[in-house]
Amino acid sequence: MLNYNFFNDYNLISGVFDEMKSEDGVRKHYEMFMAAFQSVNSDEMSIKDELAKKLFLTQGITFTVYSSGEGIEKIFPFDIYPRIIQAAEWEFIEKGIKQRLKALNIFLKDVYSHQFIIKDGIIPASLIYSCPNYLREMMNVEVPFNIYTHISGIDLIRDHDGSYYVLEDNLRTPSGVSYMLENRSISYRLFPNQIPENKVRPVSDYPDLLMKNLLALGNRHTSRPTVVLLTPGIYNSAYFEHTTLARLMGIELVEGRDLVVDNHKVYMRTTKGLKRVDVIYRRVDDEFLDPLIFRPDSMLGVPGIYHAYRKGNVAIINAMGNGVADDKAIYAYVPAMIKYYLNEEPILKNVPTLRMENEDERAHALENLHQMVVKRTNESGGYGMLIGNTATEKELKEFAEEIQKSPRQFIAQPIISLSSAPCYIDGKLQPRRVDLRPFALSGPDGVEIVPGGLTRVALKEGSIVVNSSQGGGSKDTWVVD
Repeated sequence: MLNYNFFNDYNLISGVFDEMKSEDGVRKHYEMFMAAFQSVNSDEMSIKDELAKKLFLTQGITFTVYSSGEGIEKIFPFDIYPRIIQAAEWEFIEKGIKQRLKALNIFLKDVYSHQFIIKDGIIPASLIYSCPNYLREMMNVEVPFNIYTHISGIDLIRDHDGSYYVLEDNLRTPSGVSYMLENRSISYRLFPNQIPENKVRPVSDYPDLLMKNLLALGNRHTSRPTVVLLTPGIYNSAYFEHTTLARLMGIELVEGRDLVVDNHKVYMRTTKGLKRVDVIYRRVDDEFLDPLIFRPDSMLGVPGIYHAYRKGNVAIINAMGNGVADDKAIYAYVPAMIKYYLNEEPILKNVPTLRMENEDERAHALENLHQMVVKRTNESGGYGMLIGNTATEKELKEFAEEIQKSPRQFIAQPIISLSSAPCYIDGKLQPRRVDLRPFALSGPDGVEIVPGGLTRVALKEGSIVVNSSQGGGSKDTWVVD
């Protein structure tokens, strides 16, 4: 038994799988890290906690919350106590994500070309065509190397028995990887000896892997492709991430006004004149990318970029139109996609999902709304969501009415008891609910996943909402051999 004063006061949440501790004591992969802190007192931990806050503040590690139309920039809350995952578990996660992304990528290719999955009755055509993120403009577009999902963030949770479930797929412009990198950097400052002693696998090569894939996509035109990162600008919630990634990859950070299309080719304005651009890592959403094709009122995109892409003169990462695979109503069909395209059983499970356009499933959800999580099919960031067991009667009634009015806009899922992990809060270790977003990079050589990802934490006691926009924070994720 470890003689560890923080650990002795650590109480498990009833019916919840805890990452560090079971009823029998500390889990094996946490033992070495715990043993190193047998003699640590709360004053030392508080000093580390304060140091972490100062480092986040001085380095400007922020995100933006939008409320009442105003963007409020906040320091990203960071918990100093790492989440630790054993190597064998990580290999299982990695296999599951690679399988899932393979199927989703084939689905995107199929749905924008032959549509076999619709013709064979696996997914209803009405579900695809009613998705606001389904882009008819992407029909029969030749996508370089047939890769749509170059950068993906797959959100994973664990149920009460420790089983992993995919909560959602983020295949459009997934964010959070800069926080994964910064969290590791801060951990090195706080625990310089513990990372090598625990044989923690590195995450620092993510920018190099990403750059390698971006350059491979540009090699079709020139041996020295020009790569840029297209940002919506300083008011975007993930602007810190855009600047960080551009800096780490050594590429230009550009806004729409810095690019121009001439004769279906994209150029960047420079002090020496126009320079041809081969690859664009874009963090601008589909609808704002080209005002000539999508929203004419958009000032964020580049007029003519769609046709430059369609003609194969520039590579855009991620591909346009991926939002159809992110739709929460389509999510329910991913296990069927895996069986249909790959003839395999899914490695990672879906959360059981009731489709509100199905009359029987809708009736069951409405009868049991107080036991359900209801989500809007095309919202993200924790918005547009109802957690039945904490909702008021008024909220339940309002959601029930909205579901009846437009069932396609909602799904319902049973409330999953997210796993907990130890967090250093108010001078002691306390369990808080967590999820995990590993980041996968798909390139011509296959899928690579950096070992770890972003662990998001519901810092409010009793909460299961981990989104930063809803008061969540994050912690470093250690994959240990």
